[in-house]
Amino acid sequence: MNTAAATRPLEAAAANAIARRFLPSSRFGNRWDYHYTRIKLGTDPLYPGVHDALRGCDAPLLDMGCGLGLLAHTLRAAGLATPYRGVDSDASKIARGTRVASQAGLADVGFETVDLARTIPEHRGSVAILDVLQFIPDEAQVRLIDAAIAMLTPDARLVIRTGLADGSTRARVTRAVDVFSRVVGWMHRAPQRFPDAAQLRARFDAAGLSSEFVPLHGNTPFNNWRVVAWR
Repeated sequence: MNTAAATRPLEAAAANAIARRFLPSSRFGNRWDYHYTRIKLGTDPLYPGVHDALRGCDAPLLDMGCGLGLLAHTLRAAGLATPYRGVDSDASKIARGTRVASQAGLADVGFETVDLARTIPEHRGSVAILDVLQFIPDEAQVRLIDAAIAMLTPDARLVIRTGLADGSTRARVTRAVDVFSRVVGWMHRAPQRFPDAAQLRARFDAAGLSSEFVPLHGNTPFNNWRVVAWR
């Protein structure tokens, strides 16, 4: 896998094109999703890092905690036709994501409202868990990771983007921003606990998986890592 992909955001033209899909139909409509998407795609190296991890893998992808479904848009913009299903506990985001994906004509893309702290959807293939683990309790984290491992087919990838509990300044900044996201209502839950890298590796090793941990913070101040596991 190309770790250079973990240092740059989406190209400006692609980021702006996707963001414009989230503009309101009315001149005086809410432009929050548009501005959020434009900033997110233009500054965060998350999506090129995920594309790199999934490139060459045709297994269907379950995006657990998909939010507005930006990953589906960026996958198609990158020429990746992986069948995509996104689930999230925020019904409003799912509704908006479904509408915009349909208007954009994204093929083989679907969304569903699911509370991952309570329910694990059925799936076989690849799994993405992006910026989710820190928002669910320890027991639910373990249950979610073990369930994702069980979903993997031989040609599939488990791709996680998360902060890690390493006591760094970046970790403290990441937690502070996550708390702020809850205060302003963008996230439904406050952060619980960041995963420990050694514990994640131990679960992958016990399941017979290979794994790779790559910094994925780019030019941001956050303690973000791309974790990829495969059979």
